[in-house]
Amino acid sequence: MRKVSRLIHQAREVLQIEAQGVLDLIERIGPEFEQAVEMILNSKGRVIFTGIGKSGLVGRKIMATLNSTGTPSLFLHPVEAVHGDLGMVTDDDIVIAISNSGYTEELINILPILKNLGVKLIAFCGDPESPLAKESHLFIDVGVEREACPLGLAPTTSTTAALAMGDALAVVLINRRQFNRKDFKRFHPGGSLGDRLSIKIKEVMFAGDRIPLVAIDKTVRETIFEIDKKGLGASLVVDNGLILLGIVTDGDIRRALLEWKDIMGLKVEKIMSRSPRMINEEKKVSEAVTLMEHNAISVLPVVDKLKRVRGIVHLHELLGGKEFRLNGSQ
Repeated sequence: MRKVSRLIHQAREVLQIEAQGVLDLIERIGPEFEQAVEMILNSKGRVIFTGIGKSGLVGRKIMATLNSTGTPSLFLHPVEAVHGDLGMVTDDDIVIAISNSGYTEELINILPILKNLGVKLIAFCGDPESPLAKESHLFIDVGVEREACPLGLAPTTSTTAALAMGDALAVVLINRRQFNRKDFKRFHPGGSLGDRLSIKIKEVMFAGDRIPLVAIDKTVRETIFEIDKKGLGASLVVDNGLILLGIVTDGDIRRALLEWKDIMGLKVEKIMSRSPRMINEEKKVSEAVTLMEHNAISVLPVVDKLKRVRGIVHLHELLGGKEFRLNGSQ
């Protein structure tokens, strides 16, 4: 029999520890969980998650799950909360605070303010005697016997347990709301994102007359007309051979207005971005989305190996904001 390596043994042990941590939650789910569900169902406001570090990330994930299944949710960073973000909280909202220890200072500091605002507070934590648990209207026990981290320092089992409890909350709410496939589709109008991301760019890009294009010798006025006509918030700047020389976006125009007294008669080369990001039409949509999100841009020129313009894509379109118009057709 093949001997199991030490690494595989360690990995299996981690999974066993974390699985046991989740299994231990089962018997601890009681009336408080049911009360939390009813509190959310009867609320006229939103569910606001808050937490620091890994607990904050868990909160963001649960928030996303609730949003996509019919329960309006937000995330409130505890530090940003005291610098103005508490303005998003109303007395109709429910706050779910996540902290394994229940002693997280940043959370404890905002509890009195939240209570003064009149919100209902639910604690996801592992210590019923902690300040967070005692100051909350409801305590949901997500405590674990031990972390999978051998040092007992990195949140591992505890974050898995909190995330699993969040999933339990989301699924129970789905059932209580009688949320169905039709409802889910309403919150996901883009259809199967996985299918979209695997499509080649040439199948979904705007092409032909749909591409916003201006020649390098055109004016800003002419460029603005082209941007407005094509409706993508940008125009590509090309030479006579359709080689991409630059791009002008709504943002470029705003910045130019601050720099120049009268921009309308300027040549477009004066305000264009000369090193635009671009992508080949044979690449997949997923690569375009990654490139655009990494560079915080919403439009991306599609070019061939010679940098000749073949099309253009818009992030909103790629992520399903509208139905795809294959090959830029109307």
